[in-house]
Amino acid sequence: MNLPSAPQPEPSYDVVRLPIARMPVAEVQGTLALDLQPRRDLPEAPNAPVVALASARRADAAEWAGRFAQAAVEIVGGDRPASQLLRWTSAEVYADLARRAQLVARAGHHRPGVARVQPVRPKVVGVHIAAIDRDVVEAALRLRYGARSRALAARFEWLEERWVCTALEFA
Repeated sequence: MNLPSAPQPEPSYDVVRLPIARMPVAEVQGTLALDLQPRRDLPEAPNAPVVALASARRADAAEWAGRFAQAAVEIVGGDRPASQLLRWTSAEVYADLARRAQLVARAGHHRPGVARVQPVRPKVVGVHIAAIDRDVVEAALRLRYGARSRALAARFEWLEERWVCTALEFA
């Protein structure tokens, strides 16, 4: 026998209103739902050769990819100058980072790379590495911008005793 329960008191919330700076909002085409549950029905891998890296080198590549991606999104957001990644990027990637930083700065009415603090700080929260060759790895990175997620794909090649980003794709 189910007895009616006594009504629960309504919880009280203190609402704190903070002043919000007016920021220009970029137009977006829309967003896709982000499903974080692992898929069990993955298709067969393509015929691209994937080689096994030594675990130490793989960990080094994953750590490097995460640090590089964090710096790259801070450059695009205007927190750091693009010149900080000059040594670790190809000419094409460097030019693209500088162009993106200029576009974001123009939209936000600030100068790029002058250590401004972004209203929403990006943070790298996931790094997945695939070894294409002994000296080439590709990384898929997940970034958090507040409550939203973004993706970043990068290709790193071992050149002159360091990882160099030769391709970078924002999504």
